[in-house]
Amino acid sequence: MRALVYHGPGLKALEERPQPQLTQTGDALVRVTRTTLCGTDLHILQGDVATCLPGTILGHEGVGVVESVGSGVSRFHKGDRVLISCISACGRCPACRRGMYSHCATGGWILGNTIDGTQADWVRIPHADTSLYPIPEGSDEDALVMLSDILPTGFECGVLNGRVQPGSSVAIVGAGPIGLATLLTAQLYSPAQIILIDLDEHRLAIGKRFGATHTVHSGAGDAAAQVLALTDGQGVDTAIEAVGIAATFELCQNIVAAGGFIANIGVHGHPVELHLERLWSQNLTITTRLVDTVSTPLLLKTVLSGRIDATQLITHHFKLDQILEAYDTFARAADTKALKVIVTT
Repeated sequence: MRALVYHGPGLKALEERPQPQLTQTGDALVRVTRTTLCGTDLHILQGDVATCLPGTILGHEGVGVVESVGSGVSRFHKGDRVLISCISACGRCPACRRGMYSHCATGGWILGNTIDGTQADWVRIPHADTSLYPIPEGSDEDALVMLSDILPTGFECGVLNGRVQPGSSVAIVGAGPIGLATLLTAQLYSPAQIILIDLDEHRLAIGKRFGATHTVHSGAGDAAAQVLALTDGQGVDTAIEAVGIAATFELCQNIVAAGGFIANIGVHGHPVELHLERLWSQNLTITTRLVDTVSTPLLLKTVLSGRIDATQLITHHFKLDQILEAYDTFARAADTKALKVIVTT
């Protein structure tokens, strides 16, 4: 089969690999029909994710068709169309019983990280009964790919951890795909202000179209001052970091109001500075999280009902044979205007 293989920082190749086989009774073998690329894949290629070893097939998102299942799988059968969760969960270990599927003792974020992932013709899914979701007949499968990771990540790590509430003020630092997914899901809680901050005017314009009440271009170095001006000098109730670099985390510290929340989404490959010398007295809550996908059933209903139009996040389509071109397009988003790309097999 065809597969996109990681060979170390900066190195990847589309190769022929053997088709995966069932190894555990709870496994399912899924023929991938659609997948996508994630900012986390770029972090892997930058060498920021030490758990992903050279030789691993990348990808942790997608939809497909079940080809076969192990003897322990009861919810899925050959021919079922399924959504693949980026998180594999046994549903029984202590972490899973607490709803922390990302820390499952035998799962978590393993696809495209510690085991072969979805950027291939076929993928083995461990714990299939609790890691796959049935796709309703006639649904838009492009839209559903956004439910593998990006929508639950923005919702859980940003909106829920950030305690977004009706009438509150929210700043999202980073208008990339994950920041825009956070913007879409934040509106489910009717905040009074959603301020989107980025260096890219094109993405800020998209954010305005998606529902941001204000946009701030951070290129002049006065983003914090602009946010304070928009909030009567108070700062925002929730500051959401959606990039994963020191400068954006520092900006969140500069714009959050007393009693507010800083919700980190970004994947950080390098240390950041925490300014406790001035924040120790501010009654702040700082949260981190790897998406657990506990919200996937809720978001699936929301997308299917049309309450969230997930297709807005998709800008490009490629075939699997073009996946190297897809990576180039995705990595050069400032030039290509790319958000999420769909790769079909």
